[in-house]
Amino acid sequence: MTPADGARRTGTTSGFLPLAGALVGFAWLVLWLWGQSPYGRYLDHAGWTDRAAGLALCRALPAGDRLVPLLLYVGGWLLMTAAMMLPTVLPLLSRFDRLLRGRRDRRRLIAIVVAGYLLVWLGFGLVAHLLDAALHAAARRSDWLLFNGWMVGAGIFAVAGLFQFSAWKYRCLSRCRAPVGFIVRHWHGREPQLDALRLGLDHGLFCVGCCWAIMLLMFAVGTGSVGWMLALGAVMAAEKNTPWGMRLGRPLGAALLAGAVAVVGVNLAG
Repeated sequence: MTPADGARRTGTTSGFLPLAGALVGFAWLVLWLWGQSPYGRYLDHAGWTDRAAGLALCRALPAGDRLVPLLLYVGGWLLMTAAMMLPTVLPLLSRFDRLLRGRRDRRRLIAIVVAGYLLVWLGFGLVAHLLDAALHAAARRSDWLLFNGWMVGAGIFAVAGLFQFSAWKYRCLSRCRAPVGFIVRHWHGREPQLDALRLGLDHGLFCVGCCWAIMLLMFAVGTGSVGWMLALGAVMAAEKNTPWGMRLGRPLGAALLAGAVAVVGVNLAG
């Protein structure tokens, strides 16, 4: 590699990382400002339409009782996904950026990869939201479930903990820790936009495959908790991007199972 090639490589990478960091930082900033504003309660997925402002907005729009909560949820979920999950995919984006150096459509192709990645997480979020809505509807019809909702939280902690010991977890995690494999498999250059979309979708599927249980914890601790988002995002980034990330799974699983036992113990004792 000539010095000029090295300079171009360094320049491309140094230009990409600040841009990616700015995008992630912007997502965190918007989440923080949203949480500090009078509308911060709308980050919480549970029961916001029971409030007067939410009800008024729902009544003002056609099918507003379904459309407005869904739109607010999608917006909040995409922000949370961008803030928590984009840092975990930076190695893939950085390598793809270096591969594309010199192409005029480089930024557009990287944006398509990010869009495909977030689209998969949006699909997961919508499924989780529908299951959560069904659970809340069941709770309104069942006094027992209403007064024992803590069991759902304990169950989520237990499922997330058990998943950390599964072969599926480590199969998906090992793929996510080898981003070059995704690029080799999907980038052929003949259909650049389609290749970029497939790259983002495929990486997103494996990322959901290894992180879905941890993301479900957001429904147990509250989707609007920036502190929990930072903690869980840091754990997932460490799992995927650090040399010792593969060794985090079992200790984390044991901690989550202990959390489930603690939730059960506190509520039974109370």
